[in-house]
Amino acid sequence: MRFNQGFISRSVLGRIGAAGLALSLLAGGAVVAQSALTKVPSEVQPGDYKLDPEHGKITWSVDHLGFSTYVGQFVNVQAELKLDPANPSASTLTATIPLTDVASNSDGLNRHLQTADFFDTANHPVAIFRSTRIMVDADDRDEATVHGELTLRGVTRPVVMEVEFNQAGPTRGGYKAGFDGEATIKRSDFGINFGLPALGDEVKLHIEGEFVKAAG
Repeated sequence: MRFNQGFISRSVLGRIGAAGLALSLLAGGAVVAQSALTKVPSEVQPGDYKLDPEHGKITWSVDHLGFSTYVGQFVNVQAELKLDPANPSASTLTATIPLTDVASNSDGLNRHLQTADFFDTANHPVAIFRSTRIMVDADDRDEATVHGELTLRGVTRPVVMEVEFNQAGPTRGGYKAGFDGEATIKRSDFGINFGLPALGDEVKLHIEGEFVKAAG
């Protein structure tokens, strides 16, 4: 029996056609989703946002005795953003940082950071940041300076954070807006003097956050 190698059954053609249609629909959906994203701050939807805890963290770094820069993170941060793209100065940001959820590469250091030498989490389990003023850069509208107050170990000090808007748009997890931020604080301003001056006083903070808009 001879087989015609150029022959393909209708059922096979049907399956190929269906698969092609599905791929084209998926590709089309991806294009639609991608086109709905924006990097223009004024196009972001206004409203109340909450930080997605799985996509938000604060990375800290400090000089370690002049030998290296030691890096760790605060995770499970909770934050709320009231966003008004038409009037950015009316926007507000509040964040609660659980100091018991500090993460370094040393269990011993994690425990030490929670003692009275550092965060004293038995008496002050969280740090709180509240914005007081938000100023958008006139020359680069996706950058802003966020002035605020940080309360740590019961001490409140002013903090300035430089923030960059990444993008916003619909995702499977809801409408999101993403930002990165940088700030520098002195731990001695909050009564954390252990190891000074050999252990660095300045602590650099890098903030990453994907904020999800509240439904409704």
